[in-house]
Amino acid sequence: MVNKIFMLMTFIGVPLSVVGSLMHWSDIILFIIYCLTIVALASYMGRATESLAIVAGPRIGGLLNATFGNAVELIISIFSLKAGLVGIVLASLTGSVLGNLLLVAGLSFFIGGIKFKRQTFNVYDARHNSGLLMFAVIIAFVIPEVFSMNMNETKTLSLSIGISVILIILYLAALFFKLVTHRGVYQPSTAKVAHEEEEPEWGKRKAIAVLFIATLAVAYVSERLVHTFEYVGETLGWSELFIGVIIVAIVGNAAEHASAIVMAFKNKMDIAVEIAIGSTLQVAMFVLPVLVLVSLFFDTTMPLLFSWQELIAMVSSVLLMVVISNDGESNWFEGLTLLAAYLIMGIGFFLL
Repeated sequence: MVNKIFMLMTFIGVPLSVVGSLMHWSDIILFIIYCLTIVALASYMGRATESLAIVAGPRIGGLLNATFGNAVELIISIFSLKAGLVGIVLASLTGSVLGNLLLVAGLSFFIGGIKFKRQTFNVYDARHNSGLLMFAVIIAFVIPEVFSMNMNETKTLSLSIGISVILIILYLAALFFKLVTHRGVYQPSTAKVAHEEEEPEWGKRKAIAVLFIATLAVAYVSERLVHTFEYVGETLGWSELFIGVIIVAIVGNAAEHASAIVMAFKNKMDIAVEIAIGSTLQVAMFVLPVLVLVSLFFDTTMPLLFSWQELIAMVSSVLLMVVISNDGESNWFEGLTLLAAYLIMGIGFFLL
C-alpha cells in the first residue's frame, strides 16, 4: 500500500515539477511539490538499496543506504552552494546530524522497541562508531570555531580546507578498517544468523538501474527546490536556519529515515543502527568536507564554521547517542528519549 502511494507520488510529482517550473507556478506550491517528489524518489532509492543490502550483508547494506540517502542531500547542498546559500547548507548538515542521531535512531529504537521488548546490535561497532562520532563532530567541528576567533577569512578557509582533507582521509581509512582489514573480527557469535532466507525485492541490475534513474530525477528536482527557499522563508516566516536544520534535512534524508525504521521493525538492528550512525559519520566526515572543497569552485566559499547553537545541538546529540548506544541494546524508552531531544532542539531552532 505504502509503495503504491510513493509510486503515485513519483509519477505525478516528477511531471508536475517540470510543468510547474516551466509555467512559473507559485513558489509555495512548487516547494510542496518538490519536497513530496523528493521524498517519493527517496523511497525508491531506499527500496533499491535494501535489495542490494540483502545480497551484500548488513555492513555494506547500511553503508549503501547511508551513501544513497546522503546523495540526495549532497545534490541539494551543491545547488544551494552554487546559489550562494552557505547558511542553509551548514544548517541542513547540522539537521542531518541531529536527524540521523535523534530522529532516525529515535524512531527506529521506539518502533522496534514497541514490537520487541529488547533489541540488540553489534556492541563493538557501536563503540567504534562512538569514537568516530566524538572525533568528527566534537573535535573537527568545534576546533575551527575556537581557533578562527583570532584568524582572518583567508586563514579560516585554509584551516577548513586542511581539516576537510584530514576528515576525508580518516573516513576512507575507517571504511578500509571495517570492510577490509577488520571485517568480521568484531562480529558477535550470534551474528551468523543474520539474513536467513530473505529474497531481495529487485535483482541487482534492476536495483542499480532504479538507483541511477532516481538519483538523476532527484538532482533535477533538487535544483528547482533550492530556488524556492528564499520566498518560502519570507512568506512563512521561517528562518534560513530552520529551513536548513529541519525541512531540508528531513527531505534530504527521507531515504534512510524510512529504511532504518523498516529494518528496526524487522528486528534487523545492526542495519538500522549502521544507517543512523553510519549516515551521520558520512555527513560529518565526507559530505561536509567535500562541500567545503567544492565551494572553492563557486563565487561563495564555505568555511567549516557553524553557529554556536548548531555546534551545541550537534555535540549534545552525539553525547546522548554515545551514552544510549554503547551497551549494544535498545528499547522503546531510549527511542522516546532521543525523539524528545530532537523536539526540544526543533522548537529552539524554530523560535530563533
